[in-house]
Amino acid sequence: MKRISILFVCMGNICRSPLAQGIFGHLIAQAGLTGDFTIASAGTGGWHEGEPPDRRSIAIAKSHGIDISGQRARRIRSGDFGDFDLILAMDRDNLAALCKSALPGANIRLFGDIALGTGEDIPDPYYGGPGGFELAYTRLLTGCCRLLETLGAERTSCSGNTSSVR
Repeated sequence: MKRISILFVCMGNICRSPLAQGIFGHLIAQAGLTGDFTIASAGTGGWHEGEPPDRRSIAIAKSHGIDISGQRARRIRSGDFGDFDLILAMDRDNLAALCKSALPGANIRLFGDIALGTGEDIPDPYYGGPGGFELAYTRLLTGCCRLLETLGAERTSCSGNTSSVR
């Protein structure tokens, strides 16, 4: 399997994209495929550069056995458009921002299109309560499982389990 590089992108890189990176990283580790992927996350804005993920994202990930506390927010860089095989925006606003600054040939897609097949945005939980973070986690887990299956990983153990990651 060719090594595939994926960049998950949201607005500030402290809620959704760090969760997606953590979930996908955990899934590929569980499947024994860590060497087959390079994954990272970034934000379209730089307000939180260098900061850890939002404490609520850290807590929801931890409650499902995933540690994202070591991640640090960063803004997308022009080099990312050539360095990553696939750039996944969490919503249409971030997709539009990425497309405006992308280099020709960059593979930028909406997470909801490629991973969920629904075309839905992953709602930003930042201004809401714990339920929004749980919803984001659940949608990201479902999408990351499907993404891994789409990319040819046959050894995943995602079927039927959306409450936690094994």
